[in-house]
Order: sequence, then C-alpha cells, then structure tokens
Amino acid sequence: MTAPLMSTLAQTRSASAALALLSPEVIDATLLKLADALMEETETILAANRSDLKRMEETDPKEDRLKLTQERIADIARDVRTVAALPSPLGLVLEERTLENGLHLEKTSVPLGVIGMIYEARPNVTVDAFTLCFKAGNCCVLKGGSDAQHSNETLVAIIQRVLKEQNLDPAIVALLPPDRSSVETMLTAHGLIDVLIPRGGQSLIDFVRENARIPIIETGAGIVHTYVDESAVTAKARAIIENEKTRRPSVCNAIDTLLIHNNRLDDLAAMLKPLEEAHVELFADEASFAALEGHYDASLLHRAKPEHFGTEFLSLKMSIKTVENLEEALAHIARYSSKHSEAIVAEDQNVCEEFLRRIDAAAVYANASTSFTDGAQFGLGAEIGISTQKLHARGPMGLKELTSCKWIVRGNGHVRD
Repeated sequence: MTAPLMSTLAQTRSASAALALLSPEVIDATLLKLADALMEETETILAANRSDLKRMEETDPKEDRLKLTQERIADIARDVRTVAALPSPLGLVLEERTLENGLHLEKTSVPLGVIGMIYEARPNVTVDAFTLCFKAGNCCVLKGGSDAQHSNETLVAIIQRVLKEQNLDPAIVALLPPDRSSVETMLTAHGLIDVLIPRGGQSLIDFVRENARIPIIETGAGIVHTYVDESAVTAKARAIIENEKTRRPSVCNAIDTLLIHNNRLDDLAAMLKPLEEAHVELFADEASFAALEGHYDASLLHRAKPEHFGTEFLSLKMSIKTVENLEEALAHIARYSSKHSEAIVAEDQNVCEEFLRRIDAAAVYANASTSFTDGAQFGLGAEIGISTQKLHARGPMGLKELTSCKWIVRGNGHVRD
C-alpha cells in the first residue's frame, strides 16, 4: 500500500467508531441535507458528467450508465430521501432468550464498519453507496471507474461538504483514485476495510474474487434469461420481453437470452415486433432464425454462435434458443446463468411453480419483467448492489444487508463449570 492511500484508509477507519454512535435523527437529517444539496448542485454535477461523457464513445454500452440528466439526479435525490425515511436497521433485537442458568442473551444488529466499493461507470452508485452505508452506520471507501472520474469527484465533494456542515467527519466517505493501485490496496486492506463489494462486469468481479484478501460480497453481473412456455399468452410475452430488453439495455437486469418453446415459434415474430422497432440485434439458433427470417429486419437478424449464449450484452442485443420443454430450458439456464434474475412467461401454473422452485438465482419471476430486480422497486429505498452469492446477502442489498450482529450477554457473577 502507498502511504497516501494508507493514510486515507486509516482516517476512514478512525471515523467509523464515531459514526457508529450517531443517533438515527442526526443520520436522517444529514441525508435530507444531502438530497437538497444534490438538487441545488444539479448544474455543477451535470457539467462534471459532461466532461466524462466527452471521453466516451456514444456507441459504448457503458454510456447510458455513465450519463446523468436532471431527471436522474432528481431520482437520486428522491432515493436519498426515501432511505432517510426508512427505519434505522441498527440496534434491533434479532433474537432474545434467557438460559436456564439465568444468563440473558440478546442478538442485536450493528454496523459492518467500513465498506469498500469497487464499481465502474455508474456515478449514481457513488451516492447510493454512501447513503445506504451511512444510514446503516458504516463508513465507505469508494473506487469508481476512470470513465466517471469527474462525476464521482463532484458528488463526493458535495457529500463531504454536507458532512462538514453537519459537524461530522468528512472521512466517513473516501474516494480513491481511479487507478489499479487503488484496487490492489483495497483488496489487501485487512483491518482497514471490513467487507469489499465489487459492482460491475464479470471480469471485475472475477478479478476481485480471485485476488481479495478480505471478505467480499459479489454483485452485479447479470446473464438474464426469460423462458416463454408453450402455454404463454403472446401479448403478455411481447410486453415483458420488450420491457426487459429496451427499457434500459445497459443495466444488469436486462434480458440477454430468450428461450422459446418450439411449439411457439410461429408466434415469435409477433412477440419480438417491438424489439425490431427498437433496432435490437438478434442472434438466433437455427429453429428461431428460420421462424424469423422474412419477418424481422434482415440487417438485425444473425445466426447465433456458441459465444452468444452466456453473454451479458449490456446493449440492444439478444440471443434466442429454442427448447422442447421446461427441462431443456432449466438445463440451459443452469449452464449459463450468473444467478442474478431469471423469468418464465406461462399460463400453466404448474409449469410456473416448477420453474420458481428449481431455478437457482437471486430473483426468479413468473409473468413479470426482470427489470424489477432493483432495491427501490423491492421497497428497500435504494440498493448498494445485487448480490448473486448465497452467504449473508442475496438479491438487492438494502440496509439490512449492510449490518452484522453481536450477542449481548447479561449475567450476575455467572461462571461456567
């Protein structure tokens, strides 16, 4: 670790002890001040964001994630207010019992401490991460991508200004330089960072998992499938697929692969008409290609190759696989899924329930768009990421997932035999 980075991490670690003692009222008041400041500084934030956007090609799939607008900043501020209005996750009695020997036990919720975030070109994560960590009594160390450097620096400066105005330590949040040395420092920051959360593409998550020397929670990568069963209603499937692919194609809950029952190939063109209008490129297997040929823009229709399955496109691209039954759909998903979000469209409730029971993913849908995999949509206020692992947290991570616990034991001179 370099000396400047070590100093930054040490300051944030020191700030965590005082933060854990703040009252919920102080925390909530600070968050409301932050929401106001974000709205007041909208033009400053947009100017910084434009500087970042100038360095990125408009055709880059990450461009939509990087881009901020007045509406998106207003949404971010609204999420901050929503989190402020949520009950505090701290000091809750999770379990309580009195043993036969008279010892009284309470299991209570406490902060994790210092949370490190490594993420790519998503400046909204900067505010979301701070807001959720702060509400849960945690300090945060942020390492954003170089693509969003100016946006992140501006947002953290606003956060730190608000903290100072509230007579709080600005070291509660730290933004590290957007270079590889920062990542290497965070991966080995034992005793300074309690848990590390990578949020981004599969390569980032794989790198963190393989090199971290501190606990991590995996989030982000979404290789998403939707299976259209033989019993599906065409109009319902069309609306769901359109929403999953075109609403925000660059986000992790967007569909990547459509699985279609072979008895529904005659309806496939009708199901995908909105995608054609949105200029979505399709990579279709032989059966689905034959069904779409002459019914879908030829310049957008391609024959699928093996690499088109198990790919997170993050753009207006989608692959199609024809299956004979539910079993084949389940096998395909099991092979290629990143365990993020998976969906079925079917009217046969037995098929739906079998799909829901057997799919191994953080969020599993029946007759609903995977676009709903989102902390705000799940009523969590916001999210720090979508965990695709199984330990401690899974799915959209809100306040509860940013806490740990401790046992409080009260006795009266008790000793153990």
